This record gives sequence, C-alpha cells and structure tokens, in this order.
Amino acid sequence: MTQLTPIPQFMHFADSLPLASGKQMASYDLAYETYGTLNADKSNAVLICHALNASHHVAGVYAGDDKNVGWWDNMVGSGKPVDTDRFFVIGINNLGSCFGSTSPAHTNPETGKPYGSSFPVVTVEDWVNAQERLITRLGITQLAAVMGGSLGGMQALSWTLQFPDRLRHCVCIASSPNLSAQNIAFNEVARRAITTDPDFYGGDFYAHATVPERGLRLARMVGHITYLSDDAMDEKFGRERIESLAGDAAYGFNEEFQIESYLKHQGKKFASYFDANTYLLITRALDYFDPAKAFAGDLSAALARAKAQFLVVSFTTDWRFPASRSREIVKALVDNKLRVSYAEIDASQGHDAFLLEDERYIHAVRAYFSESVAKGVAA
Repeated sequence: MTQLTPIPQFMHFADSLPLASGKQMASYDLAYETYGTLNADKSNAVLICHALNASHHVAGVYAGDDKNVGWWDNMVGSGKPVDTDRFFVIGINNLGSCFGSTSPAHTNPETGKPYGSSFPVVTVEDWVNAQERLITRLGITQLAAVMGGSLGGMQALSWTLQFPDRLRHCVCIASSPNLSAQNIAFNEVARRAITTDPDFYGGDFYAHATVPERGLRLARMVGHITYLSDDAMDEKFGRERIESLAGDAAYGFNEEFQIESYLKHQGKKFASYFDANTYLLITRALDYFDPAKAFAGDLSAALARAKAQFLVVSFTTDWRFPASRSREIVKALVDNKLRVSYAEIDASQGHDAFLLEDERYIHAVRAYFSESVAKGVAA
C-alpha cells in the first residue's frame, strides 16, 4: 500500500459565521488535509469528521516526520476501507480546536490579544456549517459520504439534517443521538478540574504565560477511563503493581498500580499538546448536541429530514456510547423508511474500539464503501 504524505492546508473565511449561541465569528481559518484525487464530476469526495482530541490529520505521515501518523490511518488510505485510490478524502479541523483552525489561543483581530475566555461557545451544528462552507469552496456540490466516530459521528448525523441534499451516505460509528446525564456528568468533572486549576486564570492563561497543566492532566485521566472497558483495563493491567515495587504494597498514596501509572502518563502527555479552552469548548459541544430536542424528544421526527443512506456501527463494551444508543438511531431511520445497515461488534476494547483494528469492524466499513458508497461514484 502506498503511504500517504499529506500537506496541511488552510482556508480563510472573511464572511462572518453565525453561531447557535447568537454570537458570530467575524472571520476565521480552517485547517484541513486532503487525500486522493477528486474525480472529474467531483462525485467521490468523503468528509471525515474528528472526535475530541483528534484533528484534520486523518491519515498518513508528514514528509520527514514518520512518527506523526494520522489518527485514522488504519481506516483511510490506499487499499484501506476508505480507499484513497478511489475516494477523495477530506479532513477538517473544527473551529475552536487547537490544531490549526481559529481557536482561543489565536489572536483576536479586534483586540490584538488571544481570544481566551472571549472565544464563543460552539456547537456541532456550528462546526457542520463551517465544514459546509469549506466543502463548497472546494467546488463539491454533493459528498459521497460523511463519516465519523464518537463526536465525529454526531457531526456526520448532523450533516444529514442540516444539509440533507449535500451527501449520499452517512457513516456513524460509536456515537449517540445525544449524551446521557452520566456522560454530561463526566464532562463536567473534567471541566471543573481545568477551571479550578490556579493556572487557568478564567481562560486567559495565555496572558500569564501559564498552562493549567494539573487540570488538563486530571481531565484526561477522567476521560480516558471512560474510553476503555473494564475488560480491556483488566486484561492490560489487572491489579499488577509497578515494577519498582516488586509486588509489595507501599502503604502510601503515590501511584502503586500499573493502571495508576498508565493514567498519569496519559494525563501528562495530553497536557503537553492540548489546549485547556479547547477541551472546555469541545466537551460542551458534546453536551449540547440533541437534534430531537426541537421535536419534543422524538428522534424519528428529527430524522425525517434525512435523505442519506446510513451505516451505523457500535461496540458491545462501549459504555460511553453504548450500542443501545446506536440502535435508537437505527430505529428512527427505519421509522422513516431510510436505508440503513447496522453492525454491532462484540469487541472488548470499549469506546476506543472505533480507532482499532478489529477485523469484523474493518471488514464492515470496507464492504460498505466498496459496495454502497462507490455505486454513486463516476468511474
């Protein structure tokens, strides 16, 4: 298989973007990458939407940097399920993210200082509106598919409601039609870890040359627990202690168990590259997503606007976005007599399974793209 070597690109938008909050972005930039070749009639474009801590760097490696592998490299590429020899794949970094698109860390042209706490709250619908503008600028009238996992799946679902005529297929993986109260609670604990860090300064920590590292570490530790299943943690760590203790209890409060050491490592790594304000923005966008809210909670009524064909995938041990929530989406689609394929994968890895190499999962996505999505693509 040919290794992809994408080049990050940026698109500037001078026209203001109205937001769900009633505020607007007067101007902004979106970072994006493309893979493969857009065909003559532009019928082979696939948009990949990213989740919380991912970006527009979906696949491949940058020239001279073979360690920075795209977050869905096992899914997108030459000869892979989303085959870039056939499809033109687009990854867009969401507004407010810390990987290139305009974010709280960027300079507000009105003040000459970082946006910080003044950056407006954004929603899934706002992201989709921004993505649609970029897709239009690329000259693409209709996408062959919009695909995403977790929060990315919410964006894919929202595309079918906001722009039902602009896509033929929706691939919604390990996602949900809204967050449960428990999920909102986990997000709130993580946000409070950040906002109560003395180095946060109400979101304007850039001016103080600080980073709320302690809060970010705790937020990531809380979040990471929810991405793994009990089986996955038990299989990988069990109750084993770190090697330096040689199996003996230290009778103290520093990390002793391997799972503690692992979470500490994940938190430290995350705090080294992720922005605290971005974490707040993205988790709040997760909380707000609820397309059925305008229809008195009736998801079937909400999805009546959709026209796309769907692939919905869930994982049995995913307790953050359980299979039952995917089945709610499937039922609402069936209620509207929309074409939908559903795969429920008995995988042990929990929510993170959507990023991994389960053979049945990979095969289901490959089959859907080669047998369904490809039908609408000109030779």
